[in-house]
Formats: sequence, structure tokens, C-alpha cells
Amino acid sequence: MLKSSLVRLAALLIASAWPLSLSAQSPQISTGMEAAVERAGELENLRSLIVSHQGRVVSERAFKGASLERPTNIKSASKTIISALVGIAIEQGVFKGVDQPVAEILASNIPSDADERVKQITIGHLLSMRAGLERTSGRNYGSWVSSGNWIRYVLTRDFVDEPGGRMLYSTGSTHLLSAALTRASKRSTLELARDWLGEPLEIQVPPWTRDPQGIFLGGNEMALSPRALLRFGEMYRQGGMIDGKRVLPENWVKESWEQRTSSPFTGDGYGYGWFIREMRGHQVYYAWGFGGQMIYVAPSLNMTVVMTSDSTEPSREDNYIGQLHALVADAIIPALLPKQEEATGSL
Repeated sequence: MLKSSLVRLAALLIASAWPLSLSAQSPQISTGMEAAVERAGELENLRSLIVSHQGRVVSERAFKGASLERPTNIKSASKTIISALVGIAIEQGVFKGVDQPVAEILASNIPSDADERVKQITIGHLLSMRAGLERTSGRNYGSWVSSGNWIRYVLTRDFVDEPGGRMLYSTGSTHLLSAALTRASKRSTLELARDWLGEPLEIQVPPWTRDPQGIFLGGNEMALSPRALLRFGEMYRQGGMIDGKRVLPENWVKESWEQRTSSPFTGDGYGYGWFIREMRGHQVYYAWGFGGQMIYVAPSLNMTVVMTSDSTEPSREDNYIGQLHALVADAIIPALLPKQEEATGSL
């Protein structure tokens, strides 16, 4: 009697285990998702795919020897992580708000002959890539990281637009945020990431690249596992909550997803560390790192998708980023939608 009861209990536990396998889903989701995974496997650079719907993993797969648990370089998707830290810093009073001039915090790094407009650059300008300073990404990245003082280098670039002007995507802007977090809190960005995100999300945050002054690089080279990225994305999907715990202020999620500018490369909207585009009639917010390190969050679909890719191959070559967007819009979302809600893709 006891043995049979234990067997039944074990069967119940296995049936309710998280994440669910494809076979445990409805036939519609299962069939559609199997097709989506098959399509994903045809992408040469893709290394992992996790799809979560209504808080449950409906599909997860690692490709070409990759791991869902092993940290991988998420490249510029780390800009989205820094944005989350800024939101918590404002909530805790470390920063005064998005309108605070960053010069108040980094004054010692500003030369006396610097352009006066440096004093107008706010935390919000840096988050939305509207500092006005010449970019330190793309062809300018190498000379920036070869300099002896990354913060001073960024702050002494020529102004190519006014603070608050058009989007000028620049890793240097996010690095200023990392430096400001460190100076204002008197703690390293790594410590803050582990304390404010790693612990409540129950994820590992390994050390990453630092500048010559010891400031952890803001906006590149951070390593997180695909499952860690899923936890982060799910936290945003749930308005800053995870497992019933408040991690991020709910208003910060809303502010981060409010379009402040648009990308000159794709035309997609951009908020505070998140890109914005429409897919099949639904607003989708996504983090994007070089090579195709992606987090997609669609609150109206209760969907979070994580993808990691070969970080040595650019995602804009051969329109690989377009293929990733299409995988979500034309394969994953239809697999989650009731048949009558399917609409034409937005790509």
C-alpha cells in the first residue's frame, strides 16, 4: 500500500515538474513548437533557444555542443542588464533620477577644457543612447578600449549632436553608467549585479572585463547563461517580479519600454536598454548583443524567448538578426497563438 502510494506521488511530481517537455503541452503548441525548433536548428550560428509561455518553459534546446547552464558572452545585451541596475539605483537613492547630470558623479574625469555640453548629459540620455557624443562603438571601439582612461576618452569625444538628440549607439555611454554606479554606490558594478540581480534571480554573475581604472565594462563582455537570461527576461515580463518577490520597480519596467528614440540601423524603437518592434500585432521588447545574443519579451503574449549565438560572428551580416526576428514572428509566436489570432508577420 505504502509502495503504491509513493509511486503515485512520484508520478504526480514528475508530471508537474518545471520546465515542461514538449509532449506535456497542448497538441497545437507542441506541433508548432517542434517546427520552430527544427527551423532554429537550421541556423548555423544559433547556440541555444528557450521559449517560455505563461511562466512555463515550452521548449529549450542547446545546439552544437552549447549549454543552457554555462555562462556565455552576451555582448551588448549586457546594456539591458546595466539599465536594470540603474533602475534599482534610482529606487534606492543611489541616483537622483534619470534627469540627474552624470557630470555630478563623474566630475573628476572631466577635463577643465571639455565642451560645456558634457554637463548637460543626463543618466536618461546615456540609457537611451542620446548623449550627443561621437560613438565609441563600431569602427571607434578599438581605439577607445586601447586608451588609458575609458571614462575620460568618452567624455572628451566631439559632439555630433546635442544631448537628448538622435540615437548614437555607443558602448561608451553605458560604460559611463557603470562608472557612475560604482562612484555613487562605492561598490563595483559586479557587486551590485550580484546583490541586486544575481541573488534575487538566483543566477550566477561571473566577473567580466574591467577598464584600466578597475571599472567593470558597462555594455559589453558580460557572461550569463541562457537560463539566467530567461530569469531576467521573465522578471521584466512580470513587471519586475520573480517568484513573488519584487526585484525591479514596476515603473522602471514601464519607463524602460517607453520609446525614447529609434535605431538608425533598423528603424526599431529604443527605450532604456531595450529595442522595440511589433510582431504579429504584439509589442515585443528585445535585448540585442553582437552575434545574436537575444532576449525577447512580449507581455501581451506572456512570452519570453532567449537565444544565444556564436559571439564571434556579426548578427547583421547576411541578415542573421532578421532571421532571428523571423523565427520569433513567423514560427514561435504562431505556435503560441490560437489559430484565429494568427496574423501577418511584421517583417
